[in-house]
Amino acid sequence: MAYRWGMAVDLDRCTGCEACVTACHAENNIPTVGAGQAARGRAMHWIRVERYYEGDFPDVRVKFRPVLCQHCDAAPCEAVCPTYASHQSEDGLNAQVYNRCIGTRYCGNACMYNVRFFNFFNPEWEKPLNLQLNPDVSIRSVGVMEKCTFCVQRIKAAKVLIKSENRDLKDGELQPACAQACPTTALVFGDLNDPESRVARLSHSPRGTKLLEDLGAEPKVTYLQKQAWYEPDAH
Repeated sequence: MAYRWGMAVDLDRCTGCEACVTACHAENNIPTVGAGQAARGRAMHWIRVERYYEGDFPDVRVKFRPVLCQHCDAAPCEAVCPTYASHQSEDGLNAQVYNRCIGTRYCGNACMYNVRFFNFFNPEWEKPLNLQLNPDVSIRSVGVMEKCTFCVQRIKAAKVLIKSENRDLKDGELQPACAQACPTTALVFGDLNDPESRVARLSHSPRGTKLLEDLGAEPKVTYLQKQAWYEPDAH
């Protein structure tokens, strides 16, 4: 069975706690760059939580939107890569082959979501932080582009497991770090090719929208807009 991985993000459930950001850093060995480099725009977060404010003080409401690689079907980053480091995998993932990347940053300029990051330095972790690194994920060297992979290491491990047990993958059994850590289950991950999967059903929700959909990148992340709440009439 061919998989096509996707995600649904329920904005009505997201509280902006950024547990997904912390989990992503821990799972994928993403280094911190310090205040100085962050001030120069070199901070690295494979997933970020954007904040939007509505209304006037004191009646202000805050909306949160987690933004990660949208794993587009017509990804502009793939077309501009001169070494084919950025390409579409058989599972529909927008994959990044670090050994092919020569750091042109063309893909980062082409991405309209600003979710690709250039590794300006060799990452370093002071002791004992080096002991918390995930052995299943490579540490990227200086001079390459990196991004969200939907935790491809977990996807590969799940495929090996179900093959050894001669069974199909159950819906919800495979979760990337961000979805696993979300306390409100705002992030739902799964196979879009399975019409009975939760993510496939949510992708067809009337509340579903795509980020910058008009640009034609065909992203595989669906955002479920907040539901309208109405106060009952006073009389």
